[in-house]
Amino acid sequence: MPMPPRLELLTPEEMGRADAAAIGGGIPGARLMEAAGRAVARAARRCFRPQRCVVLAGPGNNGGDGYVAARLLEQAGWPVAVAALAPPRPGSDAAGAATAWRGPMVPFAPAEAARAGLVIDAVFGAGLARAVDGIAAATLRAAGGPVLAVDVPSGLDGATGQPRGFARQAALTVTFFRLKPGHLLLPGRGLCGELVLADIGLPDGVLAAVAPRAWRNAPGLWRPPELDAASHKYTRGHLTIVAGGEMTGAARLAAGAAHRAGAGLVTLLAPDAAAAALYRAGDPGSIVSEAGLDALLADDRRRTWLIGPGLAADAATRAALRRLVEAGRQVVADAGALGACAGAPAALAGCAVLTPHAGEFARVFGPVGHDKLAAARAAAAATGAVVLLKGADTVIAAPDGRAAINANAPPTLATGGSGDVLAGTIAALLAQGMPPFEAAGCGAWIQGEAAAMHGPGLVAEDLITLVPRALEKARLNLDAC
Repeated sequence: MPMPPRLELLTPEEMGRADAAAIGGGIPGARLMEAAGRAVARAARRCFRPQRCVVLAGPGNNGGDGYVAARLLEQAGWPVAVAALAPPRPGSDAAGAATAWRGPMVPFAPAEAARAGLVIDAVFGAGLARAVDGIAAATLRAAGGPVLAVDVPSGLDGATGQPRGFARQAALTVTFFRLKPGHLLLPGRGLCGELVLADIGLPDGVLAAVAPRAWRNAPGLWRPPELDAASHKYTRGHLTIVAGGEMTGAARLAAGAAHRAGAGLVTLLAPDAAAAALYRAGDPGSIVSEAGLDALLADDRRRTWLIGPGLAADAATRAALRRLVEAGRQVVADAGALGACAGAPAALAGCAVLTPHAGEFARVFGPVGHDKLAAARAAAAATGAVVLLKGADTVIAAPDGRAAINANAPPTLATGGSGDVLAGTIAALLAQGMPPFEAAGCGAWIQGEAAAMHGPGLVAEDLITLVPRALEKARLNLDAC
């Protein structure tokens, strides 16, 4: 399946290898720096009126990009000055860019940043290994007007999205070739402001030398299931949901989402007759059974199961989970099933997909910590399951190290029941034959798009009705590639 361009995410180290491969292939580093500075100057002219501008330049390539941008903005008639934290290394591409700058130099000081209409932050790039403090932090903090950041706001870790020391909020960030995880992970995504990804002439072929293992989650990383003339309800998969007897709304939300996401059949396994009566009074499209787990497992067509929404986090839930895994079923574990395995991640081994939010993740695996991507990957490797670590910056990690970051989720998704809808959607995609990593990524993207389509006032029930439209949008995006 062809992938739409530029979904790959490169860590700062990987971006360095991409640059080195391009330069080794005959593209001069000075040409790449000139293109990067031109992209910064172009963005400044597009987004801001001509005004007094100070470029805060560091000693590395990030600073070199700033010198180029300063020269091009001055040529366009802008009043520009450069404040250098330190001179570039002699003989470097950045030194060449600094030499080509003939305009005014001013002290690297808070007062200069405070009186500028626009500050271009070209101090440190995404691979900074130490905290931003001292005069660098004080000067960035003093900026009185908007800040345009080159690559990342200085102090932002491009691999984790976490600040190292001080990181100034940018109105606009211009980065190059491919995004980095830190551009999408919080709080980095918020600190970057508007994000511009510029082409500076690196050929896509350098990615072969880098072999990236992380992507932005979007259509093209996966393809939703499609119907053909031979499709029928059994080819579309039979999803069985282990349903609880008290919080019955959770399983009903999951079942509704599973229907709309394309599962051919959906069964709710009720714990007793009273619960079964409640479920039968709901969505008429769902099959309701109280026959018991072993009886339904005797039907080999029931290959995909969802366990957790509305269930108690107790020994019975944990035992049912293990019974499903030992029977060789595809299992999505959510909510109560995750809580039942608190402190015991090995109990989740063999599941297909786990869908914890940060609190559930911490109870099973320990705190997420400062590196959400690494935490999700470690949990996936430990359990052999795809881990979807929920949040505004949802991370999907596979046991083999692949990972995707989902960035289309609006804050309106912070409502009760949205996780049940997500779990039902993912389980339905699994039932239709999508591999676990792709099903989890597709489900997360669909959820975000459905929420965006609705807008304010969203409740979980609204998501269910919009799942088909979001699926169709994913297909249209693929057709446009």
